Amino acid sequence: MRLSLPFALALTAAAGPALAQQPAPAPQRLDEVRVLGLNSKNGLGNLGQVNGAVIYAGKKTEVLVLDSLDANVAQNNPRQILGRIPGANFSETEGAGFPSNGFGLRGLNPVQSIEMNVRQNGYNITADLYGYPETYYQPAMEAVERVEVTRGAASLQFGPQFGGVVNYVMRRGPEDKKFELNLRQTGGSFGLANTFTSVGGQVGKLNYYAYGQYRRQEGWRPNSAVSQVSAFGGLQYQATGKLKIGLEYSLLRNKIQMPGGLTDSLFYANPRQSTRARNWLDSPWNILTLTADYRLSDRTLVTFKAAGNLSARRLVWRNEDGGAAALDTIDRATGQYVPREVENEQFRSITNELRVRTDYNFLGRTSTVAYGARYFAGRMHRQGGGPGSTGSDFDLGLYGGGYEYDFAFRTQNFAPFAETVLRFTDKFSVTPGVRYEFISSKATGYQVQDDGLAQYTNELRYRSFVLFGAGAQYQATESTAFYANVSQAYRPVDYSALQPFGVTSKIDPKLKDSNGYNADLGYRGTVGQWLNFDVGGFFLRYNRRIGTIGLTDPVTGNDYALRTNVADSEHKGAETYVEISPLKLLQTDSRHRLSLFNSFAYVDARYVSSEFKGNRVEYAPRTIERVGLTYGYGPASITGQFSRTGDSFGEANNLVAPSNDDPLRGLVPAYSVWDVSGTYRFPNRIELKAGVNNLTDARYFTRRTDEYPGPGIIPSIGRSFYATLAARF
Repeated sequence: MRLSLPFALALTAAAGPALAQQPAPAPQRLDEVRVLGLNSKNGLGNLGQVNGAVIYAGKKTEVLVLDSLDANVAQNNPRQILGRIPGANFSETEGAGFPSNGFGLRGLNPVQSIEMNVRQNGYNITADLYGYPETYYQPAMEAVERVEVTRGAASLQFGPQFGGVVNYVMRRGPEDKKFELNLRQTGGSFGLANTFTSVGGQVGKLNYYAYGQYRRQEGWRPNSAVSQVSAFGGLQYQATGKLKIGLEYSLLRNKIQMPGGLTDSLFYANPRQSTRARNWLDSPWNILTLTADYRLSDRTLVTFKAAGNLSARRLVWRNEDGGAAALDTIDRATGQYVPREVENEQFRSITNELRVRTDYNFLGRTSTVAYGARYFAGRMHRQGGGPGSTGSDFDLGLYGGGYEYDFAFRTQNFAPFAETVLRFTDKFSVTPGVRYEFISSKATGYQVQDDGLAQYTNELRYRSFVLFGAGAQYQATESTAFYANVSQAYRPVDYSALQPFGVTSKIDPKLKDSNGYNADLGYRGTVGQWLNFDVGGFFLRYNRRIGTIGLTDPVTGNDYALRTNVADSEHKGAETYVEISPLKLLQTDSRHRLSLFNSFAYVDARYVSSEFKGNRVEYAPRTIERVGLTYGYGPASITGQFSRTGDSFGEANNLVAPSNDDPLRGLVPAYSVWDVSGTYRFPNRIELKAGVNNLTDARYFTRRTDEYPGPGIIPSIGRSFYATLAARF
């Protein structure tokens, strides 16, 4: 059983005087109660006003407790795990062998979650905070306790990103036993085999948890096999009554075969076909983290996290000249395939974050201030255009020369911040905040030009700016509240834009940084045990938004895509989540469980300047709706979910159907998907999960890409089945 922290404290306070007058009852063994600093219902909840050393008052937050979901966690299925978050738009790339599905909010680019600040247990896990904010490592969802999402207002405490923060909170070892073993085995369609093992427990002052996962799948399309190993180990040691220290290590090893992208005509003829058999990628990831929590006093908490990232991304693929329609065939003259290209990137970084939370008196009430600073230092080494082999296996060797370009990018970032909750009454609070960002970026290296000569680069950039924001919250009833927030945001030009990695588009050399702001207004809460809701509207301003436009070369007459500062854009709309449990309204003690949820977002994201004024922003569906029904009785439950995502465009021109079958330009049609999952818990700690994803076998795609795992259209996976048998000892 889970109780929210405010509810648990209120219950204790209310019962205190009465308990003091009663004789001590006989000892009883009670069910486990886990007190969490969040308000959680069956599916979607929200974070409290303050959690640890972070302030969430007046912000739009969401929390998903994974144990409460019937979902395909073995494959990290994003629709089922994160689908309750209103407006979550997923970039489904698993059909191309690339399982790191990204997501975006409010009409922002979902690819590799580049508009989000992605964290695990509160620390950064992306490649490079500013130089390359893409997500390749994700923890196994079987090891994740909950997922926390904070919308754009998170920029003051976590960074200047537009999309907000997603934080994967890992499980901990059970505190009431020294050792616990969990085993999970999953099998499914297209050769899916997933083995998950975890151990955890409490030994004296030491809590430990570790998992290992091996997953292999042949793939829905030919040439889309994936094999990967992921692991995590965490130690938490209560050194004293005030000091807790921790050490964590995360690991990923994978090998991904990519079947290539498709043109429109190829997709509609057969979305399961493959145009490539020799494209491979791996992304070995290593993150080592040291944490410390120190209770300086009853009113002050100090936290520190230092995360070191030692990772890479390596790619060997057929030269993509000619696009997705150019078949990879054997040259009759040589009897061999054309040589492939080799790309190689190395990431090295350290992120230090110090936070202090202090309670203080203001107008006779307790208010809270959180302040601190982040220091980041990173180096990315990017090499590309290397002459690869004519073979078909995963071979990163160079044959007959060096790389066409070789760059080293170095970034330093220092960012102090402060935010406070001013509680004017028992119901009304205001949360002003400020953040200062200093960024130093340096690029050195060379690129071989068409004439064979190398052009060298030695460039140094400095940026500094201040972000302001303010929020407000009014507690309308004991369990419902109004919230409002407005915060500035900023996005610097990243390395992938300045020096592209495996990109077929041209890059505008005059790219500039983007800035803007987010605003929220909403009403959320619960009514008894039968209603959970969060209804609100938003406005997002994005100046000098970087996007893709289609142009024609005046000399050759060939069409091409250009990444540039397209224009300013405005994103506005509504986000609603409603969950109803009618049986709890009619009969609270019924063994039957029934809940219905609706997650809906309307997003009007359009350019408001330049020749594209009035056009829709790329990858910004106007409507995203997911409806789910869960029924449970005793140890069994089943959930059916319907997802409907509206259409969007692949570039700012908003072309519906290009005349030359250019897969990078055109409409991304609307699509609907059904998912069904069920769970049965046996009395001997054995659990069976099973389900069907994409029940109606819909043919659709979410992405047109000018880079891997394409270029071209990336089809999403058709109907698939899975079953998981789990045991806990």
